[in-house]
Amino acid sequence: IGGAGSRGLPVQYVVLAPNNEELKKILPVFEEAVRKDPTFPYSDVNLKLNKPELVISPNREKARDLQVSVAEISMALQLALSSGRYGYYIQDGKQYQIIGQLVREDRNKPADISQLYVRSATGQLVQLSNLVRLQEGVTTPALYRMERYPSATFSATLAPGKTIGDGIAAMDRIAARVLPENFRTTLADTSRDFQESGNSLMFSFLLAVVLVYLVLAAQFESFRDPTIILLNVLTALAGALLSLWLFGQTLNIFSQIGIIMLIGLVTKNGILIVEFANQRKEEGIDKMSALMEASVTRFRPILMTSLATIFGFLPIALALGNSAESRMSMGIAVVGGLLICTFLSLYFVPSLYSYISTQTRAANPDAAPANHQSEQLHA
Repeated sequence: IGGAGSRGLPVQYVVLAPNNEELKKILPVFEEAVRKDPTFPYSDVNLKLNKPELVISPNREKARDLQVSVAEISMALQLALSSGRYGYYIQDGKQYQIIGQLVREDRNKPADISQLYVRSATGQLVQLSNLVRLQEGVTTPALYRMERYPSATFSATLAPGKTIGDGIAAMDRIAARVLPENFRTTLADTSRDFQESGNSLMFSFLLAVVLVYLVLAAQFESFRDPTIILLNVLTALAGALLSLWLFGQTLNIFSQIGIIMLIGLVTKNGILIVEFANQRKEEGIDKMSALMEASVTRFRPILMTSLATIFGFLPIALALGNSAESRMSMGIAVVGGLLICTFLSLYFVPSLYSYISTQTRAANPDAAPANHQSEQLHA
């Protein structure tokens, strides 16, 4: 809702200027460019140039001719308009301030200054309006600073289908086109939180991949098997992005969290196939036979665990419950990624295994082959 204040609007873009004068000059130009951009249905700026201002400057030549000092002019204006406090008085046990100022009716309009008089050196009363120049204008009610620079914060809502990232990119394009080189820009409030969380999620995603790879490398005592398993994550990422695109969702914080969750959810498909195939190779079976047996044997566990997870996330993807629409993108990313990865992993993982894995695997010394055990029993 426009006019309700800038706080709470998704896009918070701050323009930093070298001084207030240059900021006031560029402010209307930037504001007009933001309003013309279709990305922002409504925009606002916290630095308003809407406060009426009356600048009074003494006419020194006339004051000299009429033998009136500038100090007398300043004193007359101060006594009449500055609301100066001269002292206190006590009445009925209460303390009151003594304020020197004209009443409101006598100082509402610039023309009221003609009612003020000042005494010249010759003792004559001179009308104050003959000794000063009046210039009406506008100024800002408050000045803002950020990072020790004068600043103005532009706030805006987003058009349907646009994300905070799209809004920040649109603001950057406007800034590159409108702002001089000595201006800087930054983000505030919601936009800054979005940028910081996006960087943190990217770091979390890379950290999750590295940690999973190291854990799998320790578990399998190999660097090839974890590579096969983690490459299967690519199918889950493709499925998540495709699902978000098909259902008109964005790559926001919730969907990124869902993609990070997919790293742990889809690696179990590759683990089931690779681990079973390695066990068969340790028993002396060739690689392709072990791979085919692992794919057929592990099909049911893969299907059961994947369907259980998909049905668990389905209420989130369908936006069931109060305030569930904000988490819908996370459910769609997880469900779509698992659906596509579940079926593609049955072909993708065996294909990678056939190329990357070794032909044979060293037998476990603790587990003797079956034919060797029968020979010992016969002996």
